[in-house]
Amino acid sequence: MLEGVSKGHPLFHSGYFNVKWLLLRENPNFGFRVKLKKKIYIIIFGTETPAGKMFDVALLTMIILSVTVVILESVRPLRESYHDLFTNVEWIFTLVFTLEYLLRIYSAPNPRKYITSFFGIIDLLAILPTYMGLIFDQSTFLLTIRALRLLRIFRVFKLGRYLKEAAILVKALQLSIHKIIVFFGAVLTLVLILGSLLYLIEGEENGYTSIPQSVYWAIVTITTVGYGDIAPVTVLGKILASIAMLTGFSIIAVPTGIISVEISKAVRSEKKSRAKSCSDCGHDTHDNDAVYCKICGKKL
Repeated sequence: MLEGVSKGHPLFHSGYFNVKWLLLRENPNFGFRVKLKKKIYIIIFGTETPAGKMFDVALLTMIILSVTVVILESVRPLRESYHDLFTNVEWIFTLVFTLEYLLRIYSAPNPRKYITSFFGIIDLLAILPTYMGLIFDQSTFLLTIRALRLLRIFRVFKLGRYLKEAAILVKALQLSIHKIIVFFGAVLTLVLILGSLLYLIEGEENGYTSIPQSVYWAIVTITTVGYGDIAPVTVLGKILASIAMLTGFSIIAVPTGIISVEISKAVRSEKKSRAKSCSDCGHDTHDNDAVYCKICGKKL
């Protein structure tokens, strides 16, 4: 394919499609097939062209509609009244998504890489349940996994710039994970103690039929959810419940504080890493547009 092209030729420094597309420019008879793959690739994988952006917006719209259909189908009165309509619409969506999946494989520079990628696996899972529904009942409800494909919106609407901020948040969570585990262990011990005490105080006659049931009450109470399906009856039980509720208000902000501190540290670290540092005196708090060190005057 590259016969007659030297190793110094720019084609050897281009990507898979760049090589073929540049060869097309030099040899118009190279083939209609490569031209077609290029056009499909630009529309399906790219968002720089109006056609590419229109395709992705249309795809997102269809994903939302297909997930909505699956959700509505789970409502029994609607399913009984419009079963045939839901089935037909779902098959239309599935066939469209199947065609899109096959076109992505066909036009991808590296089909195997796309198939094993995160989005490639999600794209496959988005169409499998309908075909599985021919064999297994109720599997079509798994089609709500199509909602994961909405992650493409980050690429379509150019939200990738927020990934840096997301990286800071992930770093903060990683730094605080040990503290959160210790905090979670302390809360788990607390609810075990409260549940066991209330089981002894209230007993089975008041609805606390077991320690797991009492621990469930303790979790609901200490997290200030308060379903009210189980409530203490005795005076001592109500006192213990009051202590649990006040404790819940006291500790609910602890993990937030831990993560907030780590986020602040991560932000400061990020700013410090971007700051210009003087190689002579080591001062590292210069402005981004600084040319000379404000301490020793050496050129940065």
